[in-house]
Amino acid sequence: MPAPTFAIVRHGNTFTAGEPPRRIGARTDIPLTIEGIAQGHALGSHFAALGWHYSRVLVSPLIRTTETARAILEHLPNSPEPEPCAWLCELDHGPDEDMPEDAVIARIGAEALNAWDTQGIAPPDWTTDAEKRLAAWHNLLANDDGPTLLVTSNGAARFALLAIEQAAFSGQAASAGMKLPTGSYGVIRRTSEGTLDVPVWGKRP
Repeated sequence: MPAPTFAIVRHGNTFTAGEPPRRIGARTDIPLTIEGIAQGHALGSHFAALGWHYSRVLVSPLIRTTETARAILEHLPNSPEPEPCAWLCELDHGPDEDMPEDAVIARIGAEALNAWDTQGIAPPDWTTDAEKRLAAWHNLLANDDGPTLLVTSNGAARFALLAIEQAAFSGQAASAGMKLPTGSYGVIRRTSEGTLDVPVWGKRP
C-alpha cells in the first residue's frame, strides 16, 4: 500500500502513568517516557507493516518529537534524514505553560479549552503564530514532494486541519475532533481529483 500524501504524528507520552498531565509547549522541552519511546516504535512498526515509505521527513526541533521520529525511522530503512522544522514546534501556552490541566481550566474556563480542541480557537494569552503556521501548511499542501512524514505536537498539528478546513474530514476522522492523542497519527490524502481529504485522525497502532 503506498504511503499517504502526508502522515502527521504526535509525539509519544511525556508523562508516566498516574502522573498528572501538564500543559507543555515550546518552552517546556522534556523527553519521552519509556512508554513514549515504545509508542514511537509501535508507529514505525505499523508504518512498515503497511509498506509506507517517505520521500521527506519533517520534525519539530523539540526533544520529544525528535525522539519519536528517531524511534519511527528505526523501522523504515532508507528513509531520508529528518529535517528540523520550526513551524512544527509546539505553541507557547503563556501563563498556562507547564501548568496542570485543572489549573488551566480554572483560569481560562472549560468553554475556552473546548473552543481550542474543536475549532482551533486559541485563548488570547497563548502564542500560536497562527498566520505563519497556516502559510507554511498551505505551502506544503500545495506542493507534491512525495509522501511526507511530519512529527509534531498536538497544538501544532491542528493547523493542518485549519489549513484545509474540517469539511475535508471523512470516515473515522469526522468524529475524532482536532486533538491528536500522544503516539497517534493522522492522514491527509490527495485524491485523484486533486482535492485533500482527511480519512484518518487520531489513530494509534
